[in-house]
Amino acid sequence: MLNGKPGISDATRAAVLTALDVIGYERPTHLRVRRARMVGLVVPELQNPIFPALAEVVGGALAQRGFNAVLCTRTGSMSEAEYVEMLLERQVSGMVFAGGQYAEADAPHEHYARLLKLRLPVVLVNAAAEHLDFPRVSTDDAVAMEQAYGHLASLGHERIGLILGPPDHIPSRRKLAAFEVAAARATGSAPAAELVERTMFSLEGGHAAATRLLREGVTGIVCASDPLALGAIRAARREGLSVPTDVSVVGYDDSVFMSCTDPPLTTVRQPIEAIGRAAVAMLVSQIEGAEVSAEELFFEPEIVARGSTAAPRVKLTAAGQHEVVLPVQLIIRESCGCIHNPTLPQGRASVGGGEP
Repeated sequence: MLNGKPGISDATRAAVLTALDVIGYERPTHLRVRRARMVGLVVPELQNPIFPALAEVVGGALAQRGFNAVLCTRTGSMSEAEYVEMLLERQVSGMVFAGGQYAEADAPHEHYARLLKLRLPVVLVNAAAEHLDFPRVSTDDAVAMEQAYGHLASLGHERIGLILGPPDHIPSRRKLAAFEVAAARATGSAPAAELVERTMFSLEGGHAAATRLLREGVTGIVCASDPLALGAIRAARREGLSVPTDVSVVGYDDSVFMSCTDPPLTTVRQPIEAIGRAAVAMLVSQIEGAEVSAEELFFEPEIVARGSTAAPRVKLTAAGQHEVVLPVQLIIRESCGCIHNPTLPQGRASVGGGEP
């Protein structure tokens, strides 16, 4: 049958070929399906600016290699599994997933298992999913949290809160573990439970979570996305506080226009260009028949300090009480025994007429 001999019905031939695909055998070259030079790019949404930015990089890199990207977002009526079915029907050459359901521990993952059985080229972006044997490219969350916490600590913040995604969001679990390590290194103990908030990835979610943290007396907030950080800034203003005078806020992504917000957002920049191009390179290598390791490839982020962070005006005393630190200016007048000496540099005075 595999040699194309006559006398075998089309139904029987198709059933045998399907069985070969399921158990993982490669079809003979002349029986392999000719796939379109299209690649599915599946993202959860386009409201968070980081996903359109990634789509632009991936689409451009694919075009340079002769492939067209088919963009699929889960904001419509179709689920991720339904998109996978649609892309398979179109005979795509491979798929790239970013922010997919692999990042949600409680979400269905059966469609990923099917792709593994079909041995379709797939790459996952920011996937803390050890159970899925796909090539993965990610931003190093441990480094990101070290940078964010270290930045606020270097400014003098001691009570630092953290806003993460939902409880089943696996990358948020990674960020929490790294945040706890950074806090323990700086203070000698893990952060208190009331300093960690979980919410939906949205401006509104950030607003609600930050409101609770501000009532716990935090002076600095680290957020797991830029929209969460913008929500935190809005919450501070609704509470009558100023950013960064009363509270500092750090985002995550450095998505477009974050330098144009009021104040400009300090954030951890994901290397989207490098991640997107690496994902395409790994995918095309698979399409061309090369073996690609499923070990996760980490890219290091960088902290971008802007106007939403500054030294705290309120510090905790040894007794755990708040102490307001105000700017001090010393004004020297002749009434306190100082005599102006025109030969001294501007702003200096001599006491009792002698040289200082």
